[in-house]
Amino acid sequence: MSQLGYTLSLFLDLLKYLIIFRCILSFFPRLNWDHQPWLAIRSATDPIMMPFRNLIPPLGGMDFSPFLLFFLIDLIQKLVLSRL
Repeated sequence: MSQLGYTLSLFLDLLKYLIIFRCILSFFPRLNWDHQPWLAIRSATDPIMMPFRNLIPPLGGMDFSPFLLFFLIDLIQKLVLSRL
């Protein structure tokens, strides 16, 4: 794997871990998202998740946008990294 492929794979894996951590933190309703380190996590994940939230609004209080985002990230990893 080239250096570019390794860097892209590392970035996408980091993004997946941040999204997982964000989903786990959503179970804590009293968490203040306006203070660090929660603000950094929100700032890193919100721009990526918002288009998916607009595409699939929460149904019954459950946000399905991370599932769609994970599918897209895995697709990118499989398609792009297999060609590098």
